[in-house]
Amino acid sequence: MSFELPPEQTGAAAWYGPDVSRRSDWLMPLAAAEVAEVEAATRALVARNADIAAITARDFPLPTLGAKLRARVDDEVLNGRGFLLVRGLPVERWSMAESATAFFGLGAHLGSARSQNGKGHVLGHVQDLGLDVKDPNVRIYQTHERQTYHTDSCDIVSLLCLKTAKSGGLSALVSSTTIFNEMRRQRPDLLQLLFQPLATDRRGEVPEGQKPYFEIPVFNWHKGYLTAIYQRQYIDSAQRFADAPRLSPQQVEALDMFDRLANDPKLNLFMEFKPGDVQLVHNHTMLHDRTGFEDWPEPERRRHLLRLWLAADGGRPLPEIFAQRYGAVTVGDRGGIIVRGTKLHAPLEAV
Repeated sequence: MSFELPPEQTGAAAWYGPDVSRRSDWLMPLAAAEVAEVEAATRALVARNADIAAITARDFPLPTLGAKLRARVDDEVLNGRGFLLVRGLPVERWSMAESATAFFGLGAHLGSARSQNGKGHVLGHVQDLGLDVKDPNVRIYQTHERQTYHTDSCDIVSLLCLKTAKSGGLSALVSSTTIFNEMRRQRPDLLQLLFQPLATDRRGEVPEGQKPYFEIPVFNWHKGYLTAIYQRQYIDSAQRFADAPRLSPQQVEALDMFDRLANDPKLNLFMEFKPGDVQLVHNHTMLHDRTGFEDWPEPERRRHLLRLWLAADGGRPLPEIFAQRYGAVTVGDRGGIIVRGTKLHAPLEAV
C-alpha cells in the first residue's frame, strides 16, 4: 500500500556532513563568567547534599547563561541543524557529585529529564561495563563496541564528557532528514516502506501492559514535521519474538539503504570530545553513533560520559503512535523507559 511521500525537506536540518563539519557555528565555548555561574549554582546544591534527580531550573540559577543556552538550543537544536556542542566545563577539578549536579542543572533549563532504563536512571553513565552485546538484554552503550546510528526515547540527547578513551570512541552524527531526502531522490519505492510500522526490540525493558517490542515507522510525517526513530540492531533482534511482524525482503533492502546512507562519509560527521564538553542532539532529526574504542587499563582513566534524556519544553508535536515508546506524546512530559517498580534517581556511578 503506497501513499504520497512528504516533500523534499529543506532548511538547516537537511545538512550534509562535510559542509557542516568545516564550520564552527555549532560550538558554544563558555566564558569565564558563565562557568562561574554554573559553579556557584553547583556548590550551593552540593553543600546541602541536594537530590540531583529533583533539581529544577529554579534550584539552579543561571542569570545570563540560562537564557542564552535556551535560546541557542531552541534555534539551533530543536529548529535548526539539530545539534550544539557546549565547551568548557571544568570537570577535571570537580568531584563526581559536582559534575553530575552541574550537568543535571544545565539540563533542567532545557526540559524534563527522563528515565534512561528500567532502573529509573535519569542520569546515565556511558561506560564499558564489560557486557556482551550479544546478550538480548544488554544495551550497546554498556560495551566498548560501536553503537551504530540510532535514536533514543526523548526529544534531546545530551552527553557530558568526563574522560576520553585511549583511542576511538568518537561521536558521530548524521541527519535523518538528509537520509530521507537521499532516499526520496534515489529510491522512493523503498522510502515508502519506512513509513510503515516495524517491530523494534525493547531489550527486556518492557512497560507494564506492553509487548516486548514496539511498532513505529522509521519515518513519520505529522503536522508538517518529519520525525525519525531508529535502531537497526533492535529492529533485527525483534525478529526473535514469534508474534513480531516478519521483515520482508523489500523492508530489509530499505533498511540496508538507510544504513548505507547513514554511513556515507559525504553525509555524516565525526567529532572528538574533550573533557568538559556537553553535546546536545535533537533526537527527531538526528541519528547519533559512537565508534568502537580501546580503553585505558587503569580504572580511574577509563572513558566516562554522563547522559541526559530530555523532554524539551519547546518540543515538536509527535504522532500518537510514539506513545508506544514514549509513554505519552505530551510536549515537555514524554519519553524515557518506565517499567513496573521504576523509581527515578540519579546514581553517581554506573550500576
